[in-house]
Amino acid sequence: MKNIGSLVRKELRAYFSSPVAYVVISGFLLLVGYFYYSLITWFNSAAMQMAQNPYYAQQVNINEMVFSPLFHNMTILLVFVAPLLTMRLLAEEKKTGTDELLFTSPLSVGEIVLGKYLAALIMWALMLGLTALLSVFAFVYGNPELAPWLTGYLGLFLLGALFLAIGLFFSSLTENQIVAAFLTIVTLFLLLVLNWVTSSGGGGWRSVVSYISFSEHFEDMTRGIVDTKDLVYYASFSFFGLFLAHSAIQSRRWR
Repeated sequence: MKNIGSLVRKELRAYFSSPVAYVVISGFLLLVGYFYYSLITWFNSAAMQMAQNPYYAQQVNINEMVFSPLFHNMTILLVFVAPLLTMRLLAEEKKTGTDELLFTSPLSVGEIVLGKYLAALIMWALMLGLTALLSVFAFVYGNPELAPWLTGYLGLFLLGALFLAIGLFFSSLTENQIVAAFLTIVTLFLLLVLNWVTSSGGGGWRSVVSYISFSEHFEDMTRGIVDTKDLVYYASFSFFGLFLAHSAIQSRRWR
């Protein structure tokens, strides 16, 4: 754990010693803030109109009308943010030749993978925490349900963990950061649109493809539902991504 902690601190210093962390965090917060402001503005307008009718007034729900759409918008942003956080982690080591020093260090391959992965995961947790501050106003002046809000953020964190594992794998395959980011975006986008494909098909394959799509597992969490199968999905796919990254490094280490 000491070796992993040292590597995590080194990677976090690398994030903040370059403009990458500041640009990615600022851009992400700016876009999330815009989506949040737009949804809150629309919600206030719709709520005032619906309040004039007792039937529709009962259907006013800030969780469903603001936070759920906001969480889904953040998943789209994550498709582009995750590759930016992972593209340099291993690709840069290979390009600068420092991977040889890393591989001959006392660190095991597992410690290298976990150290770099945890650094990216901490960055993602930091970004999520900053966006959560936007919700303070809704809780001060409104009455949102806490459970769906918390499980929505849990889903975003787990989704980020899965995306970062995939990004780390592609970063381990190449020395070109742009190529690593592009391959990650394409893969994550395919996982995103799988849900659209299943909506127009049928048969047994639909359930298989639907299970692979992250949208199916994220939807319930935005409604306050945490199912064991969803947690298993995120854990197993994240582990699979890390396993692939570990295998790619291991094969290069002994080449």
